Amino acid sequence: MTVKPTHTPSAAQDGTASPLLVGTAPDSWGVWFAEDPLQTPWHRFLDEVAEAGYHYVELGPYGYLPTDAARLRDELAARDLQVSAGTVFTGFHRTDAEEREAVWRQVHEVAELTAAVGGQHIVVIPAMWRDDVTGEAVEEEHLGPQQWESLFAGHNELGRVLQEEYGLRQQFHSHADSHVCSQDQITRFLEGTDPQFVTLCLDTGHAEYGGASSAEILTQHPERVEYLHLKQVDPAVLETVRRESMTWAEANRAGVMVEPPAGLPDLSEIVEELEKLGRSFFSIVEQDMYPVSSFDAPLPIAARTRRYLCGCGSRTRIR
Repeated sequence: MTVKPTHTPSAAQDGTASPLLVGTAPDSWGVWFAEDPLQTPWHRFLDEVAEAGYHYVELGPYGYLPTDAARLRDELAARDLQVSAGTVFTGFHRTDAEEREAVWRQVHEVAELTAAVGGQHIVVIPAMWRDDVTGEAVEEEHLGPQQWESLFAGHNELGRVLQEEYGLRQQFHSHADSHVCSQDQITRFLEGTDPQFVTLCLDTGHAEYGGASSAEILTQHPERVEYLHLKQVDPAVLETVRRESMTWAEANRAGVMVEPPAGLPDLSEIVEELEKLGRSFFSIVEQDMYPVSSFDAPLPIAARTRRYLCGCGSRTRIR
């Protein structure tokens, strides 16, 4: 039986689209894994999200927040929080049967929890071509034609399953050190996938990291963007990253992601482009900070970023 989300962004009273819905994610508290002593404890994360003034959160890596739906609903309700999306990690260009089976197990457990706590979307992050720790390539940096076709087919199927079985939307997230990172790669991915089942989580920081223009993606493919991660990169650090061919983890530790409005792209420009489209968007603040320098670091950054974003455009609101 299909599980339906319990909350959706609604239109305004006058029939116009509701404002941009600004939320945040565990990533902004230095969370990359289900368990890690270097990460902010989950209860502190939720407490500080509410303290910073947000009302929407992502689940982050499965197992970081409680996976019992009833308990998680209670924890969220106690802080006036709602879930926008869950996250899964895929590698549909690969042919290993065991790996694909593991991906689908993850998809179903994350989708079930996301739908049960009222989420509407699944953010889908593709596999990276080199190891974050060693920097060694685990496969070729660029996909061959058949691999692209496998990638397209896998995401089309994923989107169909998420919609038909869980009432959720797939939001594909281009990512640093993945095979879908540059402007050309993002365009090829959009052209090869079914718009009915595959739309984008446009991550402004990862797009900039890969040399892609978020503003151009919004103007050229407005119907394919349904969800956003808002972040910026430090252009000086990014230059070093490219020159030294740093891995994504190395770049992150070097501070490639920076607190807005100190970096690129110009998020006020992005917000203005979004508002022209007249639709609701979850706009999730993410500043990759693993590992955090201190558990005291994320809260003030999150609060300042929320205030900055809500000063952009004319329709951006907390709810």
